[in-house]
Amino acid sequence: MIASSKSAARSELTVFERSTPVLTTSAPLFSRLRTQAHRLWPYFGVSKATWVLAIAATAVAAATEPMIPALLKPLLDRGFQGAGQVRLWHVPVLLLLVFGLRAAGGFVSQYALARIMNMGLQRLRNDLFAKMLRADLPLYEQQNASTLANTVVYEVHNGSSILIQTLVRLVRDALTLLALVAYLTYLNWKLSLVVALILPPLIITVRLLTRRLYKLVQQTQQATDQLAYVVEENVLAHRDVRLHEAQEQQSRRFQELSHTLRQLSLKSTIAHSGMSALTQILSALALSAVIAIALLQSEAGLTTVGGFVAFITAMLLLIAPLKSLAEISSPLTRGIAAIERGLLLLEGVADESSGHHRIDRAKGDIEFQAVRVQYAGSGTAALDELNLKIEAGQTVALVGGSGSGKTTLVNLLPRLVKPQGGRVLLDGVDIEHWDLACLRRQIAYVSQHVVMINDTLAVNVALGQKPDRERVKQCLMHANLESLLKELPAGMDSPIGHNAMQLSGGQRQRLAIARALYKNAPILLLDEATSALDNESELVVQQAIDRVRAGRTALVVAHRLSTIQHADRIIVLEEGRIVESGTHQQLLALGGHYERLYQLGFKS
Repeated sequence: MIASSKSAARSELTVFERSTPVLTTSAPLFSRLRTQAHRLWPYFGVSKATWVLAIAATAVAAATEPMIPALLKPLLDRGFQGAGQVRLWHVPVLLLLVFGLRAAGGFVSQYALARIMNMGLQRLRNDLFAKMLRADLPLYEQQNASTLANTVVYEVHNGSSILIQTLVRLVRDALTLLALVAYLTYLNWKLSLVVALILPPLIITVRLLTRRLYKLVQQTQQATDQLAYVVEENVLAHRDVRLHEAQEQQSRRFQELSHTLRQLSLKSTIAHSGMSALTQILSALALSAVIAIALLQSEAGLTTVGGFVAFITAMLLLIAPLKSLAEISSPLTRGIAAIERGLLLLEGVADESSGHHRIDRAKGDIEFQAVRVQYAGSGTAALDELNLKIEAGQTVALVGGSGSGKTTLVNLLPRLVKPQGGRVLLDGVDIEHWDLACLRRQIAYVSQHVVMINDTLAVNVALGQKPDRERVKQCLMHANLESLLKELPAGMDSPIGHNAMQLSGGQRQRLAIARALYKNAPILLLDEATSALDNESELVVQQAIDRVRAGRTALVVAHRLSTIQHADRIIVLEEGRIVESGTHQQLLALGGHYERLYQLGFKS
């Protein structure tokens, strides 16, 4: 079981990786950084003046580094050789000025950086969420909710924050390194050559470890997504897990993925720590060589105590930015890998296609012409060359066994399912040619899976529109929710929580019907719209549906006789094909498929 769950989790590749080629791990780190910086610039580069301020403040802070050893040299050479060589108050005052300048530069740099990051991140998140809302439907078939939420909320924040902070750190450490190297060269160019010897082996090793680290970071992200998905899945299925006593099984599944994540994290730590250890070893070797050579120079009278101490101090100060630059590939790698996922959601996922046909209100003529739908991984078609014509104002009921294609047929009209063959026409126009928003405005849809947003009752009824309180009240009353309206403390302004879970199943179903009534569209799609209602509530809601159905085209999927027996036409589906069509009495008289369904379930 553990092995199977592990392989299943590994197979959950992200839609981004399937749809868009990412930068390969063999690409140079700074090439990837340059590419991502170019893609992020429209979001984080709007305030150029703030960038200039951040870099200038960083440069000021970096320039103070060589000032410390520069102050030590005259102090040691002349300050301890007799009174009057160096005034007592000069060095403390200068040190205060140097550290004050560094603190001011650091503060301004951090503030400017935070302003850039937060403004840019807001723009990026807004675009990502908008993209997710208009993305083509396969995104939601290939991605789970936890992965998308992790990408939009966390990955782009972490990636953007790391990249911007690392860029500023790169500028700061590079400027500090240049300033210190320049001062070291000024003090003693021969000793500076020894320091330069550590750079080639450091650069080569960092390049090799970076490739390894980038691959590990990508694998860690996938493992984290899989772990979050297991948590999400068990939260949603908590009742079934308990009923089937599957806690131990799911715990093993979680533990296996958690173990994989731990191993990947340890490997990343090894790669990251290897860079730090190498930098310290090479720095220690260079420092030892410098001390030995400096002592020889001192014996020959080629350097002073102040010059030696200033050089050693500057060299010790050099280790920090050198170590920081050597380790910069680790956060850069994490930042690039994180931000790529968000950027690929923006650039690598297609929007839903839309036509240009617009009309205020459709008449309601619907026609399915040789429609074929086959879901990925299924050996048979959900709909097989189906032909059906529905005139405006007709109510057509769809009946059939499980898997016969009823819900698929209903989902075709609002383009929640795309056919592999044939056409769907609304008022004689292929729905592919309709403006998508305009098309969906013509349709009110109540499915058997009710979904509510965490907002007030009124907002849920008028979803997508500004709530008209009087209309909301009327729709709630027509849906037999007047008692709920009185029970809630703030009435229609009461929040209903996550997916209205504090309401009963019947109340949630009636709330969905109230939403459909509020939309007042010319076409009604009812997929088991009364399945969760008791007989008394169903009667009241059915009367409301009958009233609002007048003059509208309605497609009704139901298993209750009361819902379908007064339909203008009943379509019987089996294995994606229409096998019978007629009124309730006509189909009973045939003694075929419908009569058998009636005897098995509808009659009761």
